[in-house]
Amino acid sequence: MEPASTPRNCPFDYAEALEFDPQLRQLQNEAPVSRIRLPHGDGEAWLVTGYDDVRTVTTDRRFSRSAIIGKNFPRMTPEPIVQDEAINVMDPPASSRLRSLISKGFAPRHVERMKARTQHVVDELLDRMEEHGSPADLFEHLAAPLPLTTICEVLDIPEGDRAQLRAHARTMMNTRVDNKDNAVRSKADMRAYFAKLTAERRANPGDDLISALATARDGDELLNERELTVMAMVLLITGQDTTTYQIGNIAYALLTRPKELAMLRARPEMLPQALEELLRFIPFRKGVGIPRVAIEDVELSGVQIRKGDIVHVSYLTANRDARKFDRPDELDLDRVGPSHMTFGWGGHHCLGAPLAATELQVALGTLLERFPDLELAKPAEDVQWNKNSIWRYPLALPVIW
Repeated sequence: MEPASTPRNCPFDYAEALEFDPQLRQLQNEAPVSRIRLPHGDGEAWLVTGYDDVRTVTTDRRFSRSAIIGKNFPRMTPEPIVQDEAINVMDPPASSRLRSLISKGFAPRHVERMKARTQHVVDELLDRMEEHGSPADLFEHLAAPLPLTTICEVLDIPEGDRAQLRAHARTMMNTRVDNKDNAVRSKADMRAYFAKLTAERRANPGDDLISALATARDGDELLNERELTVMAMVLLITGQDTTTYQIGNIAYALLTRPKELAMLRARPEMLPQALEELLRFIPFRKGVGIPRVAIEDVELSGVQIRKGDIVHVSYLTANRDARKFDRPDELDLDRVGPSHMTFGWGGHHCLGAPLAATELQVALGTLLERFPDLELAKPAEDVQWNKNSIWRYPLALPVIW
């Protein structure tokens, strides 16, 4: 049994395009289960990097998400992004009940309607980009507006409220220390907004996803007011920012790899499989997300984790585990193999993954079809990347066609 290692300070602030964070790689190679200190929160945590160990932590009942409630746990942002009542800090069986109710809102018939709406929005956005003319910023014209428009339409959020809600979400993701008060305020304002909106939908349900969640039943079970408010908030935050950034990241990855881009243009039917590989390959965020607490002593890869210890997992390193993926650091669009962990794993696998996958397929597929000569308008090394958020993404993506 290995003794606990000396904790390493891990700012996880690396943001060089889509290059893999060298500190994460070093931890993965040298100490698959290691002690770390993060920029915010109290004390130390374990970082688990291997695919199989990550799978264990995310599925084993000896690791609890709900046990972090009330703790100033080690994290990336000054103010925790997560809400205490959110599904992403629940454990089974409470989370299983909620997931069952929420999954009804992502039933195939709902996703099919979302797909048709997404196609309509993508067509409109690309029409506008074409009218604007070459060069244009793909991030501004497609990546930024599409997921926000789609999730707001799916949730039926009035157009006049959308910009402010997006601003709140961005503020909450900011990693700067001087942003803490703003993040606390944004979190409270967004919560108050959704408390009012969800109460209205409960009283007068429509065709939107919030109404579907408000009226979804599992036997006699309904989401209560607090659960519905927090779930709508989580959907808005996770349903727009992450997909926006991934559209930008995937477009950049393809536009800087002529061979892979040509292959997709020649074989558009391989897009769904190619997107799975792109999602595996791209380091979509910095550092780690919401941790768990060991509720009893557990051994992982020869390391003893004690009851009460905080445990973080890295989906990024799991996606690059050489024991699971042949040539893990290569982008291979023909790859078939284990599932990637970009949408999480186990009981906290992203509930909105079907909508995100639909948006990525529609957006990238339509873009490649409509703009067969699309290319970057400046050298790849001149593209500017976000430095202040937990997410990796290009601030602008100028293209010509």
